[in-house]
Amino acid sequence: MSDELWFEQLAAAHEADEVLAPSCLKSRLYSRLIVEQEKTGPLLSLKETQGLCVYEKLIEILPVEQAMVQSFQYCKVCHSRVAGENIENAPIYWANCPYCEFQNR
Repeated sequence: MSDELWFEQLAAAHEADEVLAPSCLKSRLYSRLIVEQEKTGPLLSLKETQGLCVYEKLIEILPVEQAMVQSFQYCKVCHSRVAGENIENAPIYWANCPYCEFQNR
């Protein structure tokens, strides 16, 4: 049997198997992508990302400059990020939180 045929048969046998990346890895990748995005310029404003995080309303009403709020990535201080990056299937249940969405449930 040729190697090519063997690999084709192996791939066909496992096509239906769903392989999930660990939730910790997904969370770390997301955090890293946000850090890289911050390097290219300011992040989207809160109005453009509304509905992403439970802390948005709190941050929106803080008495700070709008430029600071827009350039600050609040996932950096959120406990969901820490839990998502370090605990597989972390107990995170915030609506619309990307770290919650990464959990393999």
